[in-house]
Amino acid sequence: MLSARQTVSREESVMLTEYQIEALKKKLDERLDELCEEVRRELLDTEDQTYIKLAGQVHDIGEESVADLLVDLQLKEIERHIEEIKGIEAAFSRIASAKFGVCIDCQVTMELERLEAYPIAKRCHRCQENHERIYAGINRSSM
Repeated sequence: MLSARQTVSREESVMLTEYQIEALKKKLDERLDELCEEVRRELLDTEDQTYIKLAGQVHDIGEESVADLLVDLQLKEIERHIEEIKGIEAAFSRIASAKFGVCIDCQVTMELERLEAYPIAKRCHRCQENHERIYAGINRSSM
């Protein structure tokens, strides 16, 4: 249920113009190209890295741990890039369905500044803060 403040915000919110959407779409395209190139390069580097070869040639448990850590860090970086690519693809889907720039929780049009800073945003700033507060710590690994 929307609060009175959110209802007023919805009425006052201004939809993005076609020009603004096209500019953000261009930014998304450029970032997608960068990410695909980074993933490609990292995968090629992974094949060539001597520390991966080191994992099979280590002589003690400490060296093995370091080699495993380096491999895991490389894979984690690739995983982060792939998650961002998924976010960009979701943003393109929202553009195609005319839902881009509209918060998925409160349905209020997001501020242009938020979208310029983070074009894959699917929640307005307030709803994102609420989401993070509610789901803080979920899906985090614990050691």
